[in-house]
Amino acid sequence: MRALAVRHGFLGSGGGAVMRALAVRHGFLASAAAALESFFLEPVEPLPASDAGEPLEQRPVVAVFGLARGCGASVVARALAAELAARDPGGAAAVVCEAPPGGIPLATHAATRLARVLEDLPGAAPRAVGRLCLVGGADPLRVSDTARHHAPLVIDAGSEALGGVPASVADRVVLVTKQEVEPALARVGAECIERVGPAPIVVLNRAPHDQRGTLALPSSAMGARLALGGREARGELGRAIAELADLCEEHG
Repeated sequence: MRALAVRHGFLGSGGGAVMRALAVRHGFLASAAAALESFFLEPVEPLPASDAGEPLEQRPVVAVFGLARGCGASVVARALAAELAARDPGGAAAVVCEAPPGGIPLATHAATRLARVLEDLPGAAPRAVGRLCLVGGADPLRVSDTARHHAPLVIDAGSEALGGVPASVADRVVLVTKQEVEPALARVGAECIERVGPAPIVVLNRAPHDQRGTLALPSSAMGARLALGGREARGELGRAIAELADLCEEHG
């Protein structure tokens, strides 16, 4: 920094002030970078799953279906996965999905390790984002057979079809609906899933604050951005997702 100031003739009667201004600016940028890193990266990494004790515990596999397009099933899937990752000794979770990553693509070391574990699966294209390893292009059954020994797995099954392989391999199923969808359709959708898998937990996404009777997830633009970036949702949405994770673990 001093050499730069000398080269441009900054040192002189006003050189000290210039140097102090440059130092303050440099310190501000360093502090901002450190704050960003501390928000997205873990201060202390958990032990790898292989060091967490023997025998290796099988982690839960959860399939998340959307009852209709635009109901936010992908946000729910990643928010749930991030919550399960925060609870797991390995500190990461896998998500089978075809949607691209969202948010700032910073990953924890735990998620990066998990991506290396899953990169040899046929057709898999794992990418570490936040606490999550997003796996595209792979058969959910193959991913489940491997991932459940290392980390929780959430299958973002979309809204094209209800049931199938994602429901059959899952320990728990979540069915995401929205306010515009008739409640009767949720019951029909749940029956379709129960033919091949466990009875689903039905959640109403982006629910109004006075919603009662079903598991309601409040609308939160910030929470959605955090979830798409592989981080736990905050505030009311975070508390609702934690309740959903409790139900998945309770009945897993």
